[in-house]
Amino acid sequence: MNANDYIAHITENGKEQTIKEHSINVAELCEKFSIYELKSIAYITGILHDIGKYSELFQQRIHGKNISVEHSSSGAIEALNILGKNNMISYIVAYCIAGHHTGLPDGGNKTDLEEEGTLSGKLKRKKEDYSYYKNEIIVPKFNVNSIKEYLVKGTIDPNDVEELLEKYAFITKYLFSCLTDADFLDTEKFYNDVSREIKSDFKKCLELINKAIGEKQSKTKVQAARKLLQSQAFNKIEKDAEIYLLNMPTGSGKTLCSMKYALERVIRKNKKRIIYVIPYTSIIEQTADVFENIFGQDIQILQHHSNYFYDENSNNSEEHLYSEKMRKATENWDAPIIITTNVQFFQSIYDYRSSKLRKLHNIADSIIVFDEIHMMPIDYLQPCIRAIGCVAKLLNSEILFLTATMPNFKDLFELYIPNAKVINLVEDKSLFPVFKNCTYKYLGICELESIIEKSLTYESSLIIVNNRKKARKLYSMCTGKKYHLSTYMTNYDRSKVIRSIRTDLQNKNKITVVSTSLIEAGVDVDFEAVFRELSGLDSLLQSAGRCNREGKRDNGYMYIFENEDISKKQSDLAIRVNIARGIINRNLMAEDIDLSSTECIETYYKHLYGFNNDKIERNSIAKQCKDPRYLPFRTFAESFKMIDSDTIAIVIDRDEYSHNLIQELKYGKKGVMRKLQKYTSSIYIWEFEELLKQGVLDDYKTGIYCLTNLDYYDDEIGLIFEIDKNYIT
Repeated sequence: MNANDYIAHITENGKEQTIKEHSINVAELCEKFSIYELKSIAYITGILHDIGKYSELFQQRIHGKNISVEHSSSGAIEALNILGKNNMISYIVAYCIAGHHTGLPDGGNKTDLEEEGTLSGKLKRKKEDYSYYKNEIIVPKFNVNSIKEYLVKGTIDPNDVEELLEKYAFITKYLFSCLTDADFLDTEKFYNDVSREIKSDFKKCLELINKAIGEKQSKTKVQAARKLLQSQAFNKIEKDAEIYLLNMPTGSGKTLCSMKYALERVIRKNKKRIIYVIPYTSIIEQTADVFENIFGQDIQILQHHSNYFYDENSNNSEEHLYSEKMRKATENWDAPIIITTNVQFFQSIYDYRSSKLRKLHNIADSIIVFDEIHMMPIDYLQPCIRAIGCVAKLLNSEILFLTATMPNFKDLFELYIPNAKVINLVEDKSLFPVFKNCTYKYLGICELESIIEKSLTYESSLIIVNNRKKARKLYSMCTGKKYHLSTYMTNYDRSKVIRSIRTDLQNKNKITVVSTSLIEAGVDVDFEAVFRELSGLDSLLQSAGRCNREGKRDNGYMYIFENEDISKKQSDLAIRVNIARGIINRNLMAEDIDLSSTECIETYYKHLYGFNNDKIERNSIAKQCKDPRYLPFRTFAESFKMIDSDTIAIVIDRDEYSHNLIQELKYGKKGVMRKLQKYTSSIYIWEFEELLKQGVLDDYKTGIYCLTNLDYYDDEIGLIFEIDKNYIT
C-alpha cells in the first residue's frame, strides 16, 4: 500500500484523513494541553495512539469490510517496546493508549489471559503487522528519568510508595484526558468543523460583581458586619497560595464574595477559567441564577449537572448555535465559568471512561471554588482531598474552600497535600456572633403535634425533619396555609413551591413550611422560627440560616427537637446526631445554647473525623495495589460512588412539555432523558419495586422508568405509594 492509502477516518462522501495526519494533529494537541513537565510524554502518547490502524485488517474495515478490529493494544505494546518494558513510566503511555476508546483499564495481573480487558491481558494479544508506521511516524527521543524525577519531586518521602502511586495514578489519568480530548477534537474537526469558542470577559464580570456588592445595603448590624467580613477576604487578594479557606457565617454573603475573589485571582494570575463546585443541584440552580443576573451577556456560564440541558433542537439559529457550543463544552469543560456538582468534578478525576476524564486536563490553570465543603462525604474524604492536592500542586490551579462551618482540614492537608500553602481569608471571627440572628432552644423528645402547635404561634415557621415520610406526615397534620418540600416531588414542582413561599414571606402572610434537609443550603428564605429535628451540627447551623436571615427582626427562634431515638442505628446520620446531642447536653445549663460558636464547631468535627478515621483512610487506589503495572483504575472508579446508588429516578408527567418528551421516549429517543431530569422523583429501590409490583411504571424498553398512573402523584406531596385520598389534605 502507498502512504496515502493508510487511512484513519473517512466520511460518507469519501473525504479521507490519513493516519499520519491524524496522529501528528493529536500529538500536537496533547502536547499543547499538557503541563510543561509532561509535554514530551504527552506528545509520544498522541503520536503512538493509533499506529494499530496501520494493520491490513483495519484498513479493510475502514474501507467497508464488515470485520471487527481492535487497534489500541498495538499502540500500547509498541509504547513498551520503544520506552522499555521494565520502567513504570512506559506503562503510563500503555494505559492511556490501551484505553483511549474503551476507558482506562485495570492493570490486572501477570497471569491474565489475552481475552481479558485488563492492560496485562491486552499486552498479550496477538497483534497484526502494523510496522509500516515506522515509515511515516517519527517517535522523538524521550528521557524517562525526567518524568521519574517529576514524579518524586514535591513528595515528603521519596520512598513513600502510597504517595508515589497516588501521584502516578493521577498523572496517568491526566495524560489520558489530554489524549482522549485531543483525539476527539481532531476527529470532530475532520468530520464537522464547528466553532467551540465561548464568550468571556473576566474584567467586565469583575466590574459587575463589584457593583453588585457595592449596592448591598448596610443598614442593619448584619449588613454592616457582612461588608466588614468580606473586606477581610478582599484585603488578601494579592497573596499567593495553593489553597484558600473562606469561612463565613450563613447569611454573610459568601457566594458573591467567593466569585469576586475568584475573578480577581483569575485575572491577576492569568488563569483560564473558574470552576464553581456545589454539592447539590438544588443549590446550583439558585447560584447560577445569581451569577447570570449579575453578568448578563458579558460571559457565558456553563452549567453541567443532571437538571440542566442545552436544547440543540431550537428553531432559532442563534439559540441553536449557542446551545450546540455549550453542549459540546460540557464534554471537556472548555469554558470560562463552569458551575457543576461534587459528583461531576470528582468523576472527572476518578472515573475510568473517556467521556468523564476528557475534562480533567481543563481543570488545570483554574480557580476552583468548593462551596459547602463540609458536605464532602467522609467515606471519600481522603481521595477527594488527595485529588484537590494534585490539581493544586501539579496542575497549577488554586482552590477556594467555602463554608459556614469549616472543618479543621489542617491535619488532612498535612497528610494528603504535602507542603501545601494555605491561607485563611477570614482570621478575625469577632463579627461572627452578629450573624447569630436567632436563639437556639433544645426541646428534647417531642410529639409531632406539639411541634405543629408551637409553630402556629409564629407568623412564618419552617419545620425540617430527617426523612420524607415524616415530612409528609407532618404536612398532613398542619392547618392553615402550608407548603411541603421533599425529593418525592419533582424539581419542577419544588421550584414552583419555593417561588410561592418567597412571595408569601415577602407579603408577610402566615405560613408553615414542612421540608426535608433539601431546604438547608442554597435556598434563600427567611422565617421567624425554624424547628429542626436533631441532626448533625452542620445541618443544624444551615437550618438556623433560614431564620431571621437579614437580622431585620429583634430575634428569631431555632428549636431543636427529637422525635425518635436513632442513636443505636449504624448510620452516618446516627453518628452525627450523637455528636451533636453530646455538644447540646454539655451546653444545656447555659441560658442560650450557642451552637454556632467556634468551640462547638471544632468539637463537632474533631469527634466526627476521629470517629470515622478508618472510613477516611480506606478509600485509596494505592491501598489496593502496590505495583504501578497493575493499578485497578476501572475497579476503583466503579466503587467510587459519592452519592447513594440505591435510589432510582422516576419520570413524572407534569406539563405539556414533559408529556411530549415522554411520548418521544416511547418511540425510543433516549436522548430526551437529560431534558426530563427536572421531572423526576428519586425513590429507594424497595419503593421502586413496590410501584413496579402495582403496575404503574413502564420503561418502554429504554431503561428509563415513567409513572403511568398519575393517581400515584400529588402536586403537594409528590409520589404516593398507596391510593389514599383521605391522606391528602
